[in-house]
Amino acid sequence: MQTPRHADLVLTGGPVLTPTAGTPGAPPATAVAVTGGRISAVGTAHDVRDLIGPATEVVGLAGRLLLPGFQDAHVHPVPAGLEAARCDLTGATTAGDTLAAVRAYADAHPDQEWITGGGWSMEAFEGGTPTKGLLDAIVPDRPVHLPNRDHHGAWVNSRALALAGITRDTPDPSDGRIERDASGEPTGMLQEGAMRLVGRLTPPSTGAERLAALLHAQRTLHALGVTAWQDALVGTFLGMDDPSGAYLAAARDGSLTARVSGALWWDRERGAEQIPDLVARREALGHGRFRARTVKIMLDGVAENGTAALLDPYLDRCGCATANSGTSFVDRARLPDYVTELDALGFQVHFHALGDRAVRDALDAIEAARRANGPSDTRPHLAHLQVVHPDDVPRFARLGATATVQPLWAAHEPQMDDLTIPFLGPERAARQYPFADLLRSGARLAAGSDWPVSSPDPLAGVHVAVNRVLPGGTGPVFLPEQRIGLTDALTAYTAGSAHVNHLDDTGVIRPGALADLVVLDRDPRAAPPEAIAEARAVLTYVGGERVHAAADA
Repeated sequence: MQTPRHADLVLTGGPVLTPTAGTPGAPPATAVAVTGGRISAVGTAHDVRDLIGPATEVVGLAGRLLLPGFQDAHVHPVPAGLEAARCDLTGATTAGDTLAAVRAYADAHPDQEWITGGGWSMEAFEGGTPTKGLLDAIVPDRPVHLPNRDHHGAWVNSRALALAGITRDTPDPSDGRIERDASGEPTGMLQEGAMRLVGRLTPPSTGAERLAALLHAQRTLHALGVTAWQDALVGTFLGMDDPSGAYLAAARDGSLTARVSGALWWDRERGAEQIPDLVARREALGHGRFRARTVKIMLDGVAENGTAALLDPYLDRCGCATANSGTSFVDRARLPDYVTELDALGFQVHFHALGDRAVRDALDAIEAARRANGPSDTRPHLAHLQVVHPDDVPRFARLGATATVQPLWAAHEPQMDDLTIPFLGPERAARQYPFADLLRSGARLAAGSDWPVSSPDPLAGVHVAVNRVLPGGTGPVFLPEQRIGLTDALTAYTAGSAHVNHLDDTGVIRPGALADLVVLDRDPRAAPPEAIAEARAVLTYVGGERVHAAADA
């Protein structure tokens, strides 16, 4: 009888989240063995006892939960890393704090030609639109360009407007808006495509800076238990730098320890003529743990600035219908043809779709592709899904389209309560982020953070998906009927996102799967739901190799 090979790693002595965990009659697993980067056994301490040899690393779980590594289905790590290295405003919550942070950064960097960075909160300013005068008082002699938290608008000063030649006579671009005062003068706020008018002038980051930003972001994500992700924008957009070179450099030198799927940017100023370029980029960018077999199509904007595409018009502050139903960035008549051709070429399509019109357009395009090409394994997914019409909820399961949700957004906060709900009205506001409805309809859920738009912490997202209240908050609960269970939320962040990322041998703990694992400091299933966000990752493994260990691990 052949002696089994000793395991490289054994984790034992705590609950293990397996596909059958919690199923009546299924024996609970408390140990996992890893051999050659893959899970070789799942069971109890007795089951793995003979796999422990003199060179086996044995980790005592001591009651802590072992689960598959988290995966982020929609994230922007390189911009997050670059933003953190510049004028990072993500921690400021008031106008005063924001301005103080800009002043401190400008004073500390007197030789910088431009002040760039971003991440400020819209709710810190009246109407979500700060003015150039606030920046002029702090930085009058250098141009300033600061995207907001959702990165669909940028705040600039007078110097930046002058360098870009933006005056009262400058027309709005077709995909954006220059905010203006009552007399028609630009206020210093640029929405959507108008951001590029200044963004294209900002100094590009260097290759070394982008690589450093990627590695900083990777450390951050690993420390949160994230082992894989889909970068939702690989390309150049509104002055943003293309992260593909950083991924290739890290994949080639071995410093890319995560598994990454890149979503190639669909240039919304072009049409089908760009598809051969996308095919060429797909071939050129695959290396090691990085591949780029997805195309990202941004269909609309965001509700806070009135650019999320809606089936019916936005309301004004008095509750009356306006003439604005949002913006469709891609020709709606041609979109089905584009998606059909991409699907036929084996591309996954990743849609940015916030408003109910954008969601319907995406599902219509997927349906056209299915009708033309037949069933396929391209696994299209729709991200954000702020407003979904009830008629479209069951179409996700029917079409095999994954709902990629950003759970942290499904909660009451000033941006939601002051800048969104009043302009949607009660009927549409009640359709926001319908996680439970989607699950009940049979849809597959994946989850992502959209970092740096919001926190990359999966456990914070799980907390909101289950509670519909922000971590540390006490209510009111945001549309409580759309709360989902803890197991469903964890599955979205593991197996659901693994499906989207075409990483079928990850996202689940079973023999033969890749040993992409995370150990939490506790089992959140044994605590009240309002305590979920208190849990944290203490050990993270990719392919059985430790990529993060907390000080108290």
